[in-house]
Amino acid sequence: MNETEQNDRRAKIADFRYQLVAELANPYLKAAERQRLILQKAAMEHEVPGLGRRRLSASCIRKWLALYRSHGRAGLDPRHRRDIGVARSLSPAEAALLLNYLESNPSLTATAVLRTLQADGRITADPSSSSLSRLVRRAGMDRTQRLRAAQDEKNLKFDFFSPLECVQADCMYTLKLPDSKGVHRVAILLAFLDDATRRVVYATFRFAESSVAFEQGVKHILAAHGRIGRLYCDNGGPFVGMQTKRILDALGVIISHSRVGKPSGRGKLERFFRTAREQFFRPLDPRSLKSLQDLEQRFHSWLESEYHRAPHRGLEGATPLERWIERAHLIIPLDPTLNLQELFLHEDSRKVHKDSTITLDGVLFEVPSTLIGRRISFRYDPSTPPARRRLELRDNGQTIGEARRVDSYANAHVKRGSTRKELQLTDVDHTVPPPPATRRPVDNSLSASRLDLPQQEQP
Repeated sequence: MNETEQNDRRAKIADFRYQLVAELANPYLKAAERQRLILQKAAMEHEVPGLGRRRLSASCIRKWLALYRSHGRAGLDPRHRRDIGVARSLSPAEAALLLNYLESNPSLTATAVLRTLQADGRITADPSSSSLSRLVRRAGMDRTQRLRAAQDEKNLKFDFFSPLECVQADCMYTLKLPDSKGVHRVAILLAFLDDATRRVVYATFRFAESSVAFEQGVKHILAAHGRIGRLYCDNGGPFVGMQTKRILDALGVIISHSRVGKPSGRGKLERFFRTAREQFFRPLDPRSLKSLQDLEQRFHSWLESEYHRAPHRGLEGATPLERWIERAHLIIPLDPTLNLQELFLHEDSRKVHKDSTITLDGVLFEVPSTLIGRRISFRYDPSTPPARRRLELRDNGQTIGEARRVDSYANAHVKRGSTRKELQLTDVDHTVPPPPATRRPVDNSLSASRLDLPQQEQP
């Protein structure tokens, strides 16, 4: 019950008492007549506000009459209880303990908290449910208010101190450009922003949102700078793929998603997008752009020469590059024995057809005939075009060979009735490659956000 409701209830009680004792205060009324009226009223049932039909004792009516004679109508107002909102069976220390526990666990009910504290021996009293409810309501901690306060607390501004402790990622639709076929399509910017320094640690343009592009951005950051503590993004398709989650779990990178319809948690990245619109895209003439690569080169030129070198209000006047260099020694380097190329391979499985083939993204691959009818697992690089992919066949966690793209021309010249052409299993070198030279995070501080990292040569 809030304060307004309490005031209305007190006013109704005062009106009821006044109607009951007003005629008894008549100075012309004799004592015997007054006594008879009091006994008559005590023998009747009255509709008491908030309590229902009740009988009142003669002493109660006399007490209200005395209050009215001494203080007038104001004397009939119900007094504020000194222990209002306090469970009298609970000591002040127990009540404070219960409310503190309830505040720390907003999803629990007061009864559940009481039972937990009683089981731990921290509360010995056993208040009634109504007394407990009054205590919680008086403290302004009913369940609805607690859950709302907890949600508001989650939406408060947050800041991280170390670079790469939290990296925000999101996509922004920009302007239309012709693709390789001359069709005008919207160029989509995928950006990774370091929360602590506001430095854009990776940015690229694509014509479609893709989990593969997101994975390539994560891979680049790990190789160029160091370990990522947490990735924070929305619930878009590029950020919720099962392959992406499997890779991040293997790397020990936490990925958190903002609530649907609540972009306030990604405010720093949204602010960067607004800066990019105002300072880069608005002055840009789309007709001067020749391709997506042209747009990307111009964007990174602006990023490194202007944005990273401009004072930032959220950094107390420091530039993103200055703050990055200042704290780069806090970045945890990546384990040099990790093979990122293998970790970012996608895993899948297919059932082998009767012609010893499997299909992946519309392309046929040939496997040994001994695997016909079996479901086999394989790994592949998703960034390689489907026609050039090589599938690494797996069995019980071990590499057993490689599936190759079906050569239709060669198959057409195989003599029918002869021994079926077998695909030879390749000998796989299981030796661990030598670890790359260790680079300190500060070595990459002055480099562009898109380093030309050495890539594994594709066949």
